Formats: sequence, structure tokens, C-alpha cells
Amino acid sequence: MLPADGTYPTGTARWEKRNLAQEIPVWDPDVCIQCGKCSMVCPHGVIRIKVYDPVYLRMGARDEHTLKAFLEAEAYEGPSLFEEELMLERYELHHHLTHGTESFPEALTFFPEPTTFHLGPGGYLNHIRKAKEAVDIPVIASLNGASVGGWTDFAIQIERAGANALELNVYYIPTDTELTAAEVEQTYVNILKAVTSAVTIPVAIKLSPFFSNMAHMAKRLDEAGTNALVLFNRFYQPGIDLETLEVQPHVLLSTPQALRLPLTWIGILYGRINADLAATGGIHDAQDALKMLMVGANVTMLCSVLFRQGIDQIRVIEHGMREWMEAHEYESVRQMQGSMSQKHCHDPSAFERAQYMRAITTHRPV
Repeated sequence: MLPADGTYPTGTARWEKRNLAQEIPVWDPDVCIQCGKCSMVCPHGVIRIKVYDPVYLRMGARDEHTLKAFLEAEAYEGPSLFEEELMLERYELHHHLTHGTESFPEALTFFPEPTTFHLGPGGYLNHIRKAKEAVDIPVIASLNGASVGGWTDFAIQIERAGANALELNVYYIPTDTELTAAEVEQTYVNILKAVTSAVTIPVAIKLSPFFSNMAHMAKRLDEAGTNALVLFNRFYQPGIDLETLEVQPHVLLSTPQALRLPLTWIGILYGRINADLAATGGIHDAQDALKMLMVGANVTMLCSVLFRQGIDQIRVIEHGMREWMEAHEYESVRQMQGSMSQKHCHDPSAFERAQYMRAITTHRPV
């Protein structure tokens, strides 16, 4: 009988010792579709499930070997939190997990509270805290957006969560035909100033290369207070499925050919601005990282190569760099940094045009 107040105690299956189960259920990953129903219908709570925030799965933080591999890097930058997630909290997953579970007295106890798998701001802050506990290297947070929005308040929370630095990943494609280049540039400056005025940790800004004068834009952001420029952001243009006639999003991992653009601009900007320069895109082996350092990069960032070959590739690249430096008698990274830059070039524009003409005139078809 139910108590008079209508409540029903949970966890009562642990008192049943009647040996009702003739077989012990075993999870078969080959046929499991991860619907979670098995945990609800099991009368003795033998089957339990766990829900993980996708950011933890992408990081691989549960694997001890993965964490040790991360320690080979100088810093870890987490996945970006999108501006849209700051404006809209996500409750849909919680609704679908708990819908109808009142039919089983114990069902609700099989699921964690929403805060433990929240995919929005709360989960992101928790991810920063867990990453700080897991590794000794600096942890860099990342915010992805296109307007000032609510970045300022959340940047403060990120700093309080323990992040060592913050990257502003500005993914902005202006399409208004009345919007001027000056107004577009001012949007970047406004975002940067709003965040740097609110936090004390270093702030970097990740840019696309699509400015009328990239050198001038870099100078403006340097003067606005950025600690580093991350060059460059890659726009993932969607494709078209000719069978369904639908627009399809595509994530194309970078190739070594993507190296040339940041290589060129870091070489131009080195020594002309005070902010550090971080290279991202096209860095797949030790030679790529060395080239970036030689043109003046303070940081070389890895992503696509880790997706393709695993996090152990960090160790492989570092070992290759050490071997090359020893063979060429370099005692430190500082010794080579900027040695191939255009710092002492009087007219980088003329130099770049000369290289273009040289490439065109000397090319011979195979």
C-alpha cells in the first residue's frame, strides 16, 4: 500500500533477496542503441547507465594515457563555448531523459541531476575546473561568437573557474551590404575591449584573414589590449547535397597546405606589434612547427593532426623538433624564433609580390 501522503520510497529493490533473477544481464555494445530503457525496466537495478557531457568525451579525460599525452603539450585549450549557448539554456535533454519515468518508482534514481550533464555554460565551467584538476599545464578557455553579447559576465566566471587564459574566437561573416569595413573592424575591437576590461587573465583573439588591411587590423587589436593574436580562423562553408537538395554542414580538417597563410602573416607581423602570435592551421609535423617558430610564432597549435593520428602525436612532433634543433645546433627555441621573419624587411608588400612573381616565372609543369 502507498503511504497516506502519496509518496513512495526509492531504492527499495536493495531489500529484495528472493533470488528472482535466473540470469545476470550483460551489456552488449554491438547491439546497444543507448536508449537507456534497460536501466528503467530492470526490476533489481542491475543495469546502470551514466551520462557524460560531450566535452569530456572529446577531451578523453577519463583515459589516463590520454591525460599523460596532454602533459607533453605546453598548454591545453578546451572546446569553444558558443555565444548562443549563453543566451539559451538547454533543457531538452533533461526532458527526454525523465519523460514518463514516473511510471517506475526507482527510475528517476538511475539518472544524474541535470547539472551533471548540462551542455551549456554550467557544464563548460565544470569542464574548466576538471581540466585544471587533471593537468598541470595551463588551461585556456575559448568563447566563440560574433557580438559583444553576454561574453563579459561569462568571461568573469571563466576566470573564477580557474582558466589561465581566454581565447575570443570571433566567427563573424558580415553579409550586410550597407556595413562598412570600418564598422566590421570596430565590432572586433568592441568585443576585445569589453572582455579585457572585465578580467585580469590574458586574452587572445582569433581572427579570420579577411580584412582590407590585415596589418592595420592587427595593430588596432594590439593597441586595444589583446595579449595575443591567433592566426587564423577557418570558416567551414556548407556544401549542397544534390540528392536531397539540402545544405549540408561540413567540417574539413586542415591539411599542410593551410600552413602558408598564417606562415606569411606571422612573418610579416613579427616585431611590428607587441602581442604574441599564435599559429593555427596546417601544423601536422615537426617541420611545420619549426617553420612557424622561425617566422616568429610564440605558439604553435595542433588540432586536425590529433584528430587524425591521436594525442600521442604531440610527443612525436616534440621529439622531431628536438632532433632537428640538435642537428642544426640550435640551443633554444628563442634562438630560432623570428630568424626567418620580415622584421628587417623595409617593404614587406614588395617582398611578397616579388615572391609571387618568382613562383609564377620559375614554375615548370610536370
